[in-house]
Amino acid sequence: MKPQQSPKPGKEFIFLMALLMSLVALTIDAMLPALGLMAESLTAKNPNDIQLVISTVFIGMAIGLMLYGPISDSFGRKNAIYLGVSIFLVGTAMSGLSDDFTLVLLGRVIQGFGAASCRVVTTAMIRDSYSGPEMGRVMSLIMVIFVMVPALAPSLGQIILIFAEWRAIFGAMFLIGLLAVIWLALRQAETLSPEKRIEFSFRAVFSGVVETLRVASARGYTLAAGLIFGAFVGYLSSAQQILQDLYEVGDMFAVCFGGLALCIGASSYVNAKLVMRMPMEMLCLMSLIAISLMALLFFLYAAFFVDHPPLMVLMAYLGATFFCLGILFGNFSTLAVQPLGHIAGVATSVISSIQTFISVAVGGVIGQSYNGTVLPLVMGFLVCGILTLIIVFRVRYLSRASSQVN
Repeated sequence: MKPQQSPKPGKEFIFLMALLMSLVALTIDAMLPALGLMAESLTAKNPNDIQLVISTVFIGMAIGLMLYGPISDSFGRKNAIYLGVSIFLVGTAMSGLSDDFTLVLLGRVIQGFGAASCRVVTTAMIRDSYSGPEMGRVMSLIMVIFVMVPALAPSLGQIILIFAEWRAIFGAMFLIGLLAVIWLALRQAETLSPEKRIEFSFRAVFSGVVETLRVASARGYTLAAGLIFGAFVGYLSSAQQILQDLYEVGDMFAVCFGGLALCIGASSYVNAKLVMRMPMEMLCLMSLIAISLMALLFFLYAAFFVDHPPLMVLMAYLGATFFCLGILFGNFSTLAVQPLGHIAGVATSVISSIQTFISVAVGGVIGQSYNGTVLPLVMGFLVCGILTLIIVFRVRYLSRASSQVN
């Protein structure tokens, strides 16, 4: 008897999952061109305080990630997304209508809390339908589309600013979120059948959390992802200050930011091909080694040989780094959740929540360290790259030792 194969992924499924997953990226990146205007309008006290418009989304998301997985395991994937997007729309309206900086930030937390449902539940829906290398391929294909949102979102925000004030960007977010959930309701079938659902209880949730944390590979890849993506959060938090304030790119900000985002999309497409030929662990190791070496060389160059690296040199360095990050995005998520398919919802929640909390903490330190140079950001990639590399090597060592014992 031939082994059962995963079904071929449908294009509409891939596009819908990518759109839902992109709500968080849209919420963050569409606001980047408006941060300077928001700082003036809302009278932020410290220049680096405006970074909170970005980081608060991640804080809300980290809290929400722990909730939606168990809800989706108990009440179905679609119902969990309906709940989350509804909360997202409330937060969007709150931020868009508020004149107080604190209330805007609270709305951003609520936005992140609601959008977390799209991130965690879509991953569980994919895990319901695919596994192994095929799941890695589907995740990579989704990432190709997903990354177009951060590539285009700043342009969307900048275009809106030509005709309206920054509040109109929140109106666009509201409309896109509403359209996405309508598409889900009309066109996507539920992926978790009633007989596979788990009765919701705090005891069951706690049991799932404990089971997830007991798996060494899940712990290791979660920590690894949190560290390296923390450096990326640091970039997102300080990108507007670096590109618009330090390098004075002006209206070219969307082009620069979008070009770097496309590097992640290109590598995700390449990764979709490579995961069918090479082990995901090896791809991750190669990418981390490259990230660490490039950060070391660029830091030495920027710190000791030039006072202010040319924009094109910086773009080349960041582009190469983000290409390597694109290899890691889908693979780390797949490696962490792969042994936990029977509790995919809870496992994805735990893994994503811990990863995001780590990323927010690391990214916050890097972003708040901005001092008018690119050195804090580059040092962030160097330290996070080396630490992540050590963790992945340890996970591989423990996995091999365990397999030899068994």
